[in-house]
Amino acid sequence: MSQGEAGEGKDEIKPTLSPYEEAMEALSSLITKRSRADKSNKGDKYELLFDYIKILELEEPIKQMKIIHVAGTKGKGSTCAFTESILRNCGFHTGLFTSPHLIDVRERFRLDGTDICEEKFLAYFWWCFDRFKATCIEEKMREGRLRWFVHSCVDLHMHRSIGVKLCIVKLERATDEVPMPTYFRFLALLAFKIFAAEQVDVAILEVGLGGKYDATNVVENPVVCGIASLGYDHMEILGNTLGQIAGEKAGIFKRGVPAFTVPQPDEAMLVLEEKASELDVHLEVAAPLDASVLSGLHLGLEGEHQYINAGLAIALCSTWLQRTGHVEINYLKEMTHLPEQFVKGLATAALQGRAQIVPDQLIESESLGDLVFYLDGAHSPESMDVCAKWFSLAIKGDYKQHNSYESNHGHNELGPSHDSVEISHHEASKKSSTQFLLFNCMSVRDPELLLPRLVRACASHVQEFDIKSNISGVHFQKALFVPNVSVYYKVGTSASTADTQVDLSWQLTLQRIWENLVRGEKGNDVKNTDHTYEEVTDDSEKGAQSCENSKVFPSLPVAINWLRDTVRKNRSGHSQSNIALSDPVYSKLVNVSVVYLGPGDGVFTSRG
Repeated sequence: MSQGEAGEGKDEIKPTLSPYEEAMEALSSLITKRSRADKSNKGDKYELLFDYIKILELEEPIKQMKIIHVAGTKGKGSTCAFTESILRNCGFHTGLFTSPHLIDVRERFRLDGTDICEEKFLAYFWWCFDRFKATCIEEKMREGRLRWFVHSCVDLHMHRSIGVKLCIVKLERATDEVPMPTYFRFLALLAFKIFAAEQVDVAILEVGLGGKYDATNVVENPVVCGIASLGYDHMEILGNTLGQIAGEKAGIFKRGVPAFTVPQPDEAMLVLEEKASELDVHLEVAAPLDASVLSGLHLGLEGEHQYINAGLAIALCSTWLQRTGHVEINYLKEMTHLPEQFVKGLATAALQGRAQIVPDQLIESESLGDLVFYLDGAHSPESMDVCAKWFSLAIKGDYKQHNSYESNHGHNELGPSHDSVEISHHEASKKSSTQFLLFNCMSVRDPELLLPRLVRACASHVQEFDIKSNISGVHFQKALFVPNVSVYYKVGTSASTADTQVDLSWQLTLQRIWENLVRGEKGNDVKNTDHTYEEVTDDSEKGAQSCENSKVFPSLPVAINWLRDTVRKNRSGHSQSNIALSDPVYSKLVNVSVVYLGPGDGVFTSRG
């Protein structure tokens, strides 16, 4: 067999990609940097964004959009979710762009509260991708492949209806050296294309990172801007002080455009006020929402901190309605009473991975409340404090029971309400429970700051009934460490991201930190960092690295299966398991509470 025939044989056995998988392969090709602080890629030139907008013919459409732009360290995604929900319930056609996604990249693009459908996504994706691809002709010219490139343009015309005119236009730009946009920039530009083509009434944009040089900041005249809570994050890019970070976030301020923020540390607030003054921006501090105005209802997003985000969302929506000529009433001056549409919007807002309680469906069908995951994307020391308080309250059934908007009004357009989950969880939490931590964080994070903060905040959270019962806060029986299912250079589904050779070196580092932390909390000597690994005898633990207080699993699905097996084995003891998940990781209860914590930087493709 000739070499060519052998090569052809190999090509024949390659699995056929679906149209959506083909798009994910193309999108993955734009992920060019392993390090988030790497500034070597040409796509990092901010001014290129305006060239990209011209290529997509979006200059005028963006100018016509009625945009709400939100930056911040913590809470900007939740603020955007509240804002979108309020305005949708006011009758407007909404577009929402957020990041990151958990399972499917389409989660980043919401139209009227729903992820964009696959058909529309693919149409808009290829329209943008093919136009950008045509601008890379200079790379092909340098390689002597101009004739092939012209032929590929014709193919684009044949298969995707791009038009021959595109080839001619881009040939004239051959010396401009415009590279393909990088991953996040492409997604932001795609959002603009989607919202323009769908003719949304309002576009709500969450900043990806920072503000001043973020891809969403090509907007020159938003209706109103918001800055959510500020803290220490992405310091390798944004700066090492709150003042420097605030300066980057304030980069979204536009001359004469009103802006709102929430109560901030003095250092950060001073910088925000200075930047606002320089641009003649009227900056106001939005007060946290008073729960009494919800008439007994509950915010759609859990946690006391969400009242801060809800207050900011109300300010943004009220100002947007006023500045676009839709209302005369200033709801900011009427905070003792909110319109029904605002209340409904706040009560039905949804955003996956933010203080989310998810009973395990498999175990739930066998026994109510035996395995419950508590999911949050906490990824800063301050967020760990907030997450710990929420989790500690939630597993003890200490949240007040509220009626959902839908139960009061005879319908639920979002499916099973959050409150129905909460009520069943409240009943389940009456059982004695065991807590597990399911954790992962990116290597740019400092786990020696995050893990101690979480452990100590949970342990110190003692309610009045705990004191009477001589209970000392919340403690984790074990910590489980897992890698992200996705990889940094690839976007796709769980089926397409499977990797039998997983590097667990970072998870083993997390495990060593955890073992030292637990030993220290127990008053043991932590100088010896060598830990004895237990012999694995259970098939459900194959591939796991086990220590006294922790385990490392090769994947999230394997860890979840181990938790399920643990619950089944312990049922005779009638214990409840609560699992806290972090680092965009999520948890479940099984007479076991699992907290899954994740920093919000990764992509999670397991549906387990």
